[in-house]
This record gives sequence, C-alpha cells and structure tokens, in this order.
Amino acid sequence: MSRESEEAEQPGAGALPGTLSESLRAELIAFRRDLHMHPELGNQEFRTTAAIKDRLEKAGLTPRVLSIGTGLICDIGTGGEDGESALRPLFAIRADIDALPVPDTKTGVPYRSTVPDRAHACGHDVHTTTVLGAGLVLAELDRQGLLPQPVRLIFQPAEEVLPGGAADVIGEGVLDGVSKIIAVHCDPRVDAGSVGLRVGPITSACDRLEITLDGPGGHTARPHLTTDLVTAAAKIVTEVPALLSRRVDARSGLAVTWGRIEAGHACNVIPQHAELSGTVRCLDLPGWRAAPDMVHAAIDEIATLHRAKSQINYIRGVPPVVNDPVVTELLRDAQIARRGVFAIEDTEQSLGGEDFSWYLEHVPGAMARLGVHPPGDSVRRDLHRGDFDVDEEAIAVGVELFTAAALLDAGRTL
Repeated sequence: MSRESEEAEQPGAGALPGTLSESLRAELIAFRRDLHMHPELGNQEFRTTAAIKDRLEKAGLTPRVLSIGTGLICDIGTGGEDGESALRPLFAIRADIDALPVPDTKTGVPYRSTVPDRAHACGHDVHTTTVLGAGLVLAELDRQGLLPQPVRLIFQPAEEVLPGGAADVIGEGVLDGVSKIIAVHCDPRVDAGSVGLRVGPITSACDRLEITLDGPGGHTARPHLTTDLVTAAAKIVTEVPALLSRRVDARSGLAVTWGRIEAGHACNVIPQHAELSGTVRCLDLPGWRAAPDMVHAAIDEIATLHRAKSQINYIRGVPPVVNDPVVTELLRDAQIARRGVFAIEDTEQSLGGEDFSWYLEHVPGAMARLGVHPPGDSVRRDLHRGDFDVDEEAIAVGVELFTAAALLDAGRTL
C-alpha cells in the first residue's frame, strides 16, 4: 500500500472542522440519558420536544414546533460571511423522537426509564441526541463563518405509529428547499465507532393486516351444518403466505407473518367470530405496491371456500428506505474523514420498516446504521427489547458523521 493510500484511510482526512469538545460530549450523554428516563409515545412527545427546543434556543437558534404540537424543525446557517449560500438548497438531517410501549427491564444503570411500560427500546433517544449535537456544532461553525450551506434539523414524532409521523412532517413543508436528507438508525449488530452503509434498499416495506371472519357457528358435533371459522382461520394463516409466494416475484420477498389469532371460548362450540392480525413485509417497491390487491384476493378466496364472511383492514405502512447512491457515497466519505475506512461496514437489507422512506419519495437521501454495540461485549441487546441499551460512544460518532456530511456536501455543490 502506498503512503498516499495509507493516509487516505486514516481518520481526520481533510482536517474537517466539526468534532466534539469533551464538554459537549459529556452534555450530550447527559441529554440522552434524560430522554431515556422520560420516554414518550408517538404524538405525545411534549417533554422531549420542549427539551430539544430549549437547548437549541440556548444556542441562539430559532426552532419551530410543528403544528401537531410535537416535533420541531430548526434551520442553521446564513452561509458564511458573504451570506451567498443562504440562497442554496438546504441539507436536512432527520431524527425520530418517540419511544415504545414496552417496559424497561435494564438493571444496574441510573438512567432506566421512570415511566411504566415505556422505553426507548429502539434508540430514538440516541438519534435525537446525535442530531441535536450536530446542530449545536454546526451553529458554532456558522458563527465562525465556517458553514458554507444552510442545514435543516428535523425532529420527527411518531415514527413507530403506522404509517409514521413523517407524513405529517412532510405535510408541513419541511422538505421545501431541501436538496438532500440523511439519518441514522441504531444497529446493535455493529460495534460502536463504526457505521453500516448500503446503496439501494436498506429496510423493507411494512404494512399491517387485520381480518375478521364471521359465520353462524354451532356444535362441534355437526361442523357440516356450520361455518367452521376455526378451520377457516387456520387455512388463512397457512395458505395465504403460500398463495402469495406463487403470485409475486420471489425477489420481492413478500411475506405475511401472523402475530395474533383469536377464536372461540369452549372446546365443543364452533365460534361465530374470529380475528387475525399480522404484518405484510416486502423488499421492493413493485411488490409493495401490488401487495394490497394480492393479499385481499388470497384471503377472499380461502374465506369463500370455507363459507366464511371476511372483512379485511389493510393498513398501509411504509415503503422501503432506498438509499440514493450519491448520498450514500457522501456518508461513506464523511465516515472516512472522521474515523477512517475501517470504521465502515457493508450492511444487509433489514426486514424492519422505517418511515424515513417517505422523505425519500421527495428528495434523495440515505440512512446509515449507527453501531451501538460495545466492542468486546458478548451480549447482543436487540432493538424493541426492554433491555436494549447502547455504547454511548455512538453519540459522538453520529454527530461527527452528520457534521462531516454537511460540510463535504457543501464543498461538492458549490
């Protein structure tokens, strides 16, 4: 390897400004812990919104709370001393701020959730803190005349509530004037200090499916005189996924997975009512767009065969997050500038859903997977579990990734 290539692989390439001071690093860890102790569900993030707003205002910024009452946006930068880049497109950085309805089961940490059956079990407290930290660093660079393009911070509510709070945020015009948007999502499979990147789909589409079945029911001694809803429900559970596997391109990865089935109260009574619910996930946009009609048809066919009356509530969720190649490369270069080329991992497409995808229907963007696993720890604490926690070094990594991306993008679009 040549000396030039060795130098290019070292962190700090290009001597970009925008790294964290030790005092700000400590403040951000404390801020994240405060959010972690006070989790709020989607569209209820009033305390969280107030805390973000207060800190941005203390930095001399002018955040605007969304009309729905939670979440906010904040613009930074007049574009340096000449102010010319105030006319340039905005570079947007997005965080989601809501928590999950699960109990916090961690032990031995002082920042455990104080709210029963509520926890930041998906890392949104980290996402929020990294975007806040990036905003504080970029605001200081702007005061020094070192921010060459304006940046918009987006703190979005209700990511966990289908079809996601992104739709409300976009409806308020937060993407007006935005040319690119970036975000991170915590990944417990990646060590803290590194990020995972992927061009193209990085998450999957996710919809919700609710079905009710009705029929006359009757005695289990005479099923031929009834509508056997238990058998009908069982057939839907097993045969709908099988039917769909032959009606959609296998490369779309369309999958129906059931989470609840409920029918009957006695062993010798065929019930008159049954309920099923689950999720529909898909790897690509064509399959996702075709899914509702195909799922409806498959359910109706099986229900009719068993003389059951079906009602289907197909709830649209989110399309896949499809990372733009140019913006993904920007994130790659930003991470190399901060941490070096060995702090980047290729990541696979997740079957999880993320409403960041809605932003990418309007502007190019990309999401990185932010490593939060403590290096050397043999325990993997997965997302959406009550014991989920992070290595807080990830906060500094996220902040510096965001600031480097904003600065590098400005240099490429001058």
